Amino acid sequence: MTDSRTPYQDARVATLKLLDYCRSNEWAGYDPYDALNSGLFNALPFLNSRIPRLVLTQALKKSPINVRSLLRIPKTQNPKGLALFLSAFIRLSKIGVEHQQELISLMIERLGALRSPGVSYWCWGYSFPWQTRTILVPAGAPNLVCTSFVANALLDVYDDCGDSRCLSMAVSAAEYILNELYWTSGDAVAGFSYPLPTRRAQIHNANFLAAALLCRVHKRTGERKFLDPALKVARHSAAKQNADGSWYYGEEPSAGWIDNFHTGFNLCALRSLGDDLGTAEFKTCIERGFAFYRDHFFREDGVARYFHDRTYPIDVHSVAQSIITLATLKDLDPKNLPLAYQVLGWAMNHLRDARGCFYYRALRFCKIRTSYMRWSQAWMLLAMATLLSESENPAALSAADNPMAWVKV
Repeated sequence: MTDSRTPYQDARVATLKLLDYCRSNEWAGYDPYDALNSGLFNALPFLNSRIPRLVLTQALKKSPINVRSLLRIPKTQNPKGLALFLSAFIRLSKIGVEHQQELISLMIERLGALRSPGVSYWCWGYSFPWQTRTILVPAGAPNLVCTSFVANALLDVYDDCGDSRCLSMAVSAAEYILNELYWTSGDAVAGFSYPLPTRRAQIHNANFLAAALLCRVHKRTGERKFLDPALKVARHSAAKQNADGSWYYGEEPSAGWIDNFHTGFNLCALRSLGDDLGTAEFKTCIERGFAFYRDHFFREDGVARYFHDRTYPIDVHSVAQSIITLATLKDLDPKNLPLAYQVLGWAMNHLRDARGCFYYRALRFCKIRTSYMRWSQAWMLLAMATLLSESENPAALSAADNPMAWVKV
């Protein structure tokens, strides 16, 4: 049986319920990569080396049972998660959801308090240390991706209400990226270092995210210094697009995979860059990339795949970015918004808890039901807020063709 609710109404109710869940938890929670926050590494120093760090991180991330409390891993507020919340609040305020201004002020205050210590620029890092294959990134150490998302959220506030302090913080973040992370090699090669200034590997989503931010700051300040480096890096990574429209995660041999949400980052960043500069230079690149995205990352029943060539794991971050990408690029295909609602409908039926929060992953034979505040809840709140704000004519999404008609909201 169906009822008369529209997908828009279902999504709005689910958004408010998730908002209440996040608020009741004070925007703090666990993270898939927070294993190194465990008190074990202080109590047992012999574990504090590369291999044990990697093993524990992967074991906790893949475990269907959440044992973080036993390992003395605290729930934390993550700057990137708070930035996603802030961007979501701006979008929710535009569709008439009340009491967003107090939440916007709260998030700006918290982001100010959580800036990376000991750095003259406004910049941010994660609330946990994390071990890559080769290096350990300390907790709070500023990185490009976290800083880009925070700066973009602050620009969302500036664009909405003209808050000059938010613009000043975002400009400082862009200067950090430009002065500390931008590098060149010869005439044609350029990039932004990630996750630390010493790492000059080419990571395409990091390049596009930083380039888009610099262009966004350039448009609002008129400062030319941000423009030329942004375009040089964006052109480098755009030129690395594969013939089928996809991008590998990076250029190192160990970074040769293709996944949903990093591809979505690439496409949304290129769209943002083009809009801010008023250029069609990357139009073909976006269209080819989006054609690959639509053809490879969605199953007919609304499942958003993590990888382009297989279904599992079905990860909530990929679900969220799929919704954001489809809504952001809705002009490329009239079926994008209906597909975005279908993706959300599947997630609400299969990845959603009775409390209104979303699970981490669906595997072939089980689900990982851990609630992650940054990876899951913040991304899903932003995804639903983006979808609602981009649904200019919600009545056009009729209940008769409602992919979420059996969702319990």
